[in-house]
Amino acid sequence: MNLVSSFMETARREGDRPAIVAPDGTTVSFADLAQRSARLAAHWRNRGLQKGARVLVAMPVGIELYIAIAALWRVGAVIVFPEPAMGLPGIRTAAEIVAPRALLLTGMYRVLPLLAPQLLRIRMRLQMRMAKTGDVLADVGSEDPALISFTSGSTGRPKAIVRSHGFLNAQNDELRDLLAPTRADETDLVAFPVFVVANLALGVTSVLPNWRPSRPDRATFRQIADHVARHRVTRLLVQPSIAEIIARGDTALPVHTLFTGGGPVFPDLLESLARRLPRTEIVSVYGSTEAEPIAHQAFAAISEDQWRQMRSGAGLLAGRPTHGTRVRVIDDEIVVSGKHVNRGYLGGVGDADNKLKLDGETWHRTGDAGHIDPDGFLWLLGRCSAKAGSLYPFQVEIAARFWPGVTRAALVPGLVPPTLAIEGTEPAAGIWLEQARGLGVERVLPMRIPLDRRHRSKVDYVALRRRLSG
Repeated sequence: MNLVSSFMETARREGDRPAIVAPDGTTVSFADLAQRSARLAAHWRNRGLQKGARVLVAMPVGIELYIAIAALWRVGAVIVFPEPAMGLPGIRTAAEIVAPRALLLTGMYRVLPLLAPQLLRIRMRLQMRMAKTGDVLADVGSEDPALISFTSGSTGRPKAIVRSHGFLNAQNDELRDLLAPTRADETDLVAFPVFVVANLALGVTSVLPNWRPSRPDRATFRQIADHVARHRVTRLLVQPSIAEIIARGDTALPVHTLFTGGGPVFPDLLESLARRLPRTEIVSVYGSTEAEPIAHQAFAAISEDQWRQMRSGAGLLAGRPTHGTRVRVIDDEIVVSGKHVNRGYLGGVGDADNKLKLDGETWHRTGDAGHIDPDGFLWLLGRCSAKAGSLYPFQVEIAARFWPGVTRAALVPGLVPPTLAIEGTEPAAGIWLEQARGLGVERVLPMRIPLDRRHRSKVDYVALRRRLSG
């Protein structure tokens, strides 16, 4: 069964139940989403859009985006999503690498052809117009491509990731175990499009964020709390930067579960969330663009010994791998395999550096260092590329976040002797350096630490190294 078939089955079952709620309160039901996507697909097929055509999509995150996604998959088209964090260069890169057959641009994105000449060569321009009737459903197989997205390019030129219909179904199966609703009126505030797609198959209502997706760190607690109350949200699926804002709030939110991921979920954040939301189950999720999810960990299930290990430099506890994820550690690097793990990039670009063949199977190199303990728990040590001397980042950074006055810490990659950048207020001179020396770090630098552009929760190690060497 392909994803559209799953949506149609869910639509028949859920009917008028809200599927997606926009920030302004506009709602589309499961049945209406199915009907509108069918008519939109009919219009596009009448325009000449065919199965396998690559369509570059740039639209505001909203109900129309998900109707368009369903419609394109009904036609059997391949959706091309540029990397949002890269801005205009990401649009140009996507057009150059993928050579789309058509464009779907709405809202402010309609001006893109004026800014990216590559787009002017794409003659087919799709619009959100619907046929009076239609029930298009292309015959697509599990190996047919459904979606092309891109890596962030933080470690080089972005790579195009092709996800087939079978891959996306496998990813949905993996997420189903994690996101299965526990009540009939389950309503999620969802910051990640992949989880919205999963919820459409699960029959769970998705409320879209009322903050700017590219700057979650600028959201306010009152903004989030009002959104939760207005739409009777029962669960949160948000990045760590939003979780930090919630942890600093002045009241508990009436949600029974909070999932957070998309960046490292540090133990001090988990503790702060648990204090602010004492009746809420808090779950951290670890994954990557090429493999999502990989592992997850409930805060309440972290043992005293695991807390002790994080304080003493063992790294960051990621939890047990999900049921469909196979994990190995080779030369300190975490490698993963499974039906929901990307097996290669478009045109093979990047495969040599990021894929391994083991026992006839393709494994993805995550670029993260780590280890698996005797009880089967996965521990993260940080990016392999951010090592300093013999130390990996999380061996120092996780422990440092337990020190008094520390709000953020980052091991500076490549510096010997190892140097630790710290944000916060030191209670007394020399306390941080004394603690750092116990972990093998010889220098501490108080400074503002640069973060990634996508979620504002990961250290930008390239920018950090450049700042200190400039």
